[in-house]
Amino acid sequence: MGGGIAQVVAASGRRVSLHDAAPGAVERGLEGMRKSLGKLAEKGGPGPDEVLARVQPVDDLAPADLLIEAVVEDAAVKEEIFRRADAVLPDGAILASNTSSIAITSLAAVTGRPERVIGMHFFNPVPVLALVEVIRGLQTSDETAAAVVELAEDLGKTPAEARDFPGFVSNRILMPFINEAVYALLEGVAEPEAIDTIAKLGFAHPMGPLALADLIGLDTCVAIMEVLHAGFGDPKYAPCPLLRQYVQAGRLGRKSGRGFYGYKSF
Repeated sequence: MGGGIAQVVAASGRRVSLHDAAPGAVERGLEGMRKSLGKLAEKGGPGPDEVLARVQPVDDLAPADLLIEAVVEDAAVKEEIFRRADAVLPDGAILASNTSSIAITSLAAVTGRPERVIGMHFFNPVPVLALVEVIRGLQTSDETAAAVVELAEDLGKTPAEARDFPGFVSNRILMPFINEAVYALLEGVAEPEAIDTIAKLGFAHPMGPLALADLIGLDTCVAIMEVLHAGFGDPKYAPCPLLRQYVQAGRLGRKSGRGFYGYKSF
């Protein structure tokens, strides 16, 4: 998702510094951007070279007007990024998280600028999907929220504001839906293909819940469900045992080559 976010920001004419601590991740992100931009260029979009010229790989966090963090869905990892970013970025910079469930208020609390911390939750694939869920922490200022809403619109996205509750709006609704689909599989109600076909054709969804879970990553789905479960204390948010088992087996979805379905390339 970091590559997709970098792509849409660079396509808007802005310069982007792209960093990932994982070896090879930036290179894979750039290659993904080149392929995506090539497809969009065939439909009249800007050429890959034009956009990628505005993306600069960097070895660590760099000064900027805006940080958009898109690391693993782990509160401790994100908090460390925000501590470091608070020290590196200018005082007036905004620190945004692409988190899909972790409290913005807790991320803001590890910085000296809680009023300039906000959630900017994009949806995958970022260059295609229009929504950006904008989440205000307890101390996020009106100025910061207005700036991020304006940026999202300038990127060609549709911002929708949400309050800082577990899962916000999107995953508070989506993850129990996916979790219940996994229960239907666990209990032998139907096979994966039938579950997804019923959701696609019956609910007019472009993708079934199990295929969507594979796209998101089953480990990410478990992490989000655990945030919901801990945040609300309601057993209805506990991850399905089969979902946990798949993660334990390394069946994480597309990124591992196997989840509820098998994938030849990932």
